[in-house]
Amino acid sequence: MTTRNDIERVLWKACDSFRGKIDSSRYKDYILSMLFVKYLSDVSNERREGYIKQYDRDMRRVERAMSRERFAMDEQSTFDYLYANRNDAEIGQKINVALNHIEEHNSGKLRNVFRAIDFNSQVDFGEPKEKNATLRNLLEDFNGLDLRPSQLGSADIIGDAYEYMIAMFASDAGKKGGEFFTPSQVSELVASLVQPKENDRIYDPTCGSGGLLLKAYKKVLSGKVAIYGQELNAQTWALCTMNMFLHGVEFDKFDIACEDTLTNPQHWDDEPFELICTNPPYSIKWAGDDNPLLINDPRFSPAGVLAPKSKAAIVCFPGIMYRGGAEKKIRQYLIDNGYVDCVIQLPDNLFFGTTIATNILILRRGKSDSTTLFIDASKECVKVTNSNKLTQDNIEHIVQLFTERKDVPHVAHLAAYEEIVEQDYNLSVSTYVEAEDIREKVDIVKLNAEIKDIVAREQMLRDEIDKIIAEIEG
Repeated sequence: MTTRNDIERVLWKACDSFRGKIDSSRYKDYILSMLFVKYLSDVSNERREGYIKQYDRDMRRVERAMSRERFAMDEQSTFDYLYANRNDAEIGQKINVALNHIEEHNSGKLRNVFRAIDFNSQVDFGEPKEKNATLRNLLEDFNGLDLRPSQLGSADIIGDAYEYMIAMFASDAGKKGGEFFTPSQVSELVASLVQPKENDRIYDPTCGSGGLLLKAYKKVLSGKVAIYGQELNAQTWALCTMNMFLHGVEFDKFDIACEDTLTNPQHWDDEPFELICTNPPYSIKWAGDDNPLLINDPRFSPAGVLAPKSKAAIVCFPGIMYRGGAEKKIRQYLIDNGYVDCVIQLPDNLFFGTTIATNILILRRGKSDSTTLFIDASKECVKVTNSNKLTQDNIEHIVQLFTERKDVPHVAHLAAYEEIVEQDYNLSVSTYVEAEDIREKVDIVKLNAEIKDIVAREQMLRDEIDKIIAEIEG
């Protein structure tokens, strides 16, 4: 059987073929694309072998059955064919042709998935001799990996290993890593907060590699939900699309578009979404001020202003909770209409590329009252190397606070609408949740220690006196 560790071991070994030659932000695309090709090939091979046995080698019936499979593969697009030609002087071009064939034979599902990757790139791989050696090593790394469904202990094994590698690449990429990956524990928290249910339509307007959407999808055990997303970066969009398939999400259950969400939304004509969950990039520049017509866009017109050009109208960066100008007007619109359900302050140093303590802003239509819950979760974490992480206990405690919606000293406060207006529409958690005076706790601890020390010394003195008295009486 093939385990997740087996897959991760091969992926990590494949990285060694690229390290020092190509930046990790680039070679991740080659490695993860090859994993996808190996997966498609192994699934296709096993299905074909099963049909050959089932139909007693009647190849006409075999081919008819294969045409109805999830993915179509011709001989020259399989991993086996590429491996057999690993010493070919034009192996880079052969891989490109194979990827092109896969797209053509699966145009409805995989159109443009490989458009941003070139296995024959002289820029990335250098001279032909060096390029061919790198690609040969890559094919040899993957050759021993068996990804046939019958050899996998769980349907999520490949997808989980794929996400593990995306996380590793994001960590290595630093600031740029945050552009395509949200730490899994943060995605788990957000998915738990939105509480998806059957038949929901879930949307992420800046979906990156799709981890947050997948966490929300997996919350509904029956799989009876539809997920939608949009991603501007073509390479990241491709990672997201492959991620969906590797996690077993059927093609009719997801729709991921590749465009700028703010200026060119691709799901505008769809029915309203029940849930929207997202971790957008922070402080991006957008074309709002350059296109005054956008003020008439139904997404922006109710607030009467566009987000400042230097900052996106997003929900995670703490500055949008207290800054003035257009951002204050947007907050006022949301609060006056009763849309702000909860603001959660997260610990610092959770995300790739930033150490700041970010926020989760939860908006809800049709609220039963005008209150807003503020939660200070800044201490809900554990230290792991140089970063903070949310544990499962941390996540469950935050969700519990969110669900119970009641005051907890120094942790949570349920604020009335009038209280927020009195604070000039400031939504910073620290404005409503009083920080615990740590100095008092430290002083009490210190005092207790001193008292214990005095008691101990007093007992030692009593023992010494008793000893002296005993000697005198003796």
